[in-house]
Amino acid sequence: MTATTASSAPTWMSMTRGRFVVEVKEFTRTREQMVFIFFFPIMLLVLFGSVFGGQEIADGVSFAQYFLPGMIASGILNTGFQSLAISIAIDRDSDALKRVHATPLPATAFFAAKVAQVLAVSVVQIAALVAIGVAFYDAQLPSGSGWWTFAWVFLLGTAASTTLGIAMSSLLRNAKAASAILTPLVLFLQFTSGVFLVYTQIPTFLQHVAAVFPLKWLAQGMRSVFLPESFEAAEASGSWQHPATAIVLAAWMVLGLIVAVRTFRWTRHDDN
Repeated sequence: MTATTASSAPTWMSMTRGRFVVEVKEFTRTREQMVFIFFFPIMLLVLFGSVFGGQEIADGVSFAQYFLPGMIASGILNTGFQSLAISIAIDRDSDALKRVHATPLPATAFFAAKVAQVLAVSVVQIAALVAIGVAFYDAQLPSGSGWWTFAWVFLLGTAASTTLGIAMSSLLRNAKAASAILTPLVLFLQFTSGVFLVYTQIPTFLQHVAAVFPLKWLAQGMRSVFLPESFEAAEASGSWQHPATAIVLAAWMVLGLIVAVRTFRWTRHDDN
């Protein structure tokens, strides 16, 4: 009887997998999140590509081609940072986190499922953006080592965004203030990090500010994947700066993890 009970007990992996399914279902049932994560970046890519796509910013590189890696980077940040922080804050205010914490589900399984859901959503989002870029704006798929660069930039960028999103969710006092605080912050980073504007055309002091944050490096890393090698000379530093990209993204991931571990709470801030 004991052996049967032990063998039927759920494992950490099975609980994580079950929670991942719940996270995906909750995401797909939230219309606002679906629109924000999937429709909004596609709309921006089509809009900017249609209006400015024909303008060349370097030999053989149109603005639409330049805009695609920026939107991919921005999508990763939006999914892992902004959307995740807001959704966790909402769950905390509704006591959903409190109820989850009261179950036998390990905290590590809960967060692993969150990360897996962000990865899955980001992959679908990136696939849609790349498909549109290739079909309508002559974007080129990476080849050879470009796929390896894409993989580590994507994983490090997602890890940094996710840990920062979890950390930020605890710093927000309530869910009502989440969007009002995070949206202007993300917009500022998008305008100064080479997403909506060509990075080298941004004032130098704003370039220095953007270089402190992960989006600039995430966008630059994605440009190294989807733009021709010749464009490297057109970067502000004249280089793709892959080592610096890895260091900055890893540093933000560690910082986000430390803050998340120290500040995360399952209950509301006003809950005694």
